[in-house]
Amino acid sequence: MKVRDVMTETPAYCSPDTNLAVVVETLWNRNCGVVPIVDSDGNLLGVITDRDICVALGTRNKLASEIAVSDVFSGQLVMGKLDDDLRTALLAMAEAKIRRLPIVDAQGKLAGMLSITDLLLRAERGRNGNLSAEDIVKALKQISITPGVGRANNAAA
Repeated sequence: MKVRDVMTETPAYCSPDTNLAVVVETLWNRNCGVVPIVDSDGNLLGVITDRDICVALGTRNKLASEIAVSDVFSGQLVMGKLDDDLRTALLAMAEAKIRRLPIVDAQGKLAGMLSITDLLLRAERGRNGNLSAEDIVKALKQISITPGVGRANNAAA
């Protein structure tokens, strides 16, 4: 099965000059924890997370409406492609320790978002070449548990 078969299409997105207040409103209205950042041509530049916003607001003495996305996001980008196999996408998510993966088309334009939840909802019982729930749980453990830190400290991660 391919990423295109499972991902969420038409995700909300923002531009680098969008202010954090607008992004927070998008997160609230779309019930999500990450918003992709695209340029004026629709090319994926990065993502901004609810955590990024909390850290930015907690470390600056400014209103959310006074801080642009470009002042906050790191530019580090992990992404998948429409025709990636689900195992390839899951491995990328596990290695990068992320729960949501932006998906781009062949031209690098934002096409969708793939989340651990998307994968869990479509997991197969057992193994028939498709992802099993056990595969996803294993990846989620890799994402969520920091080496050398007790499990109790990562319970909310």
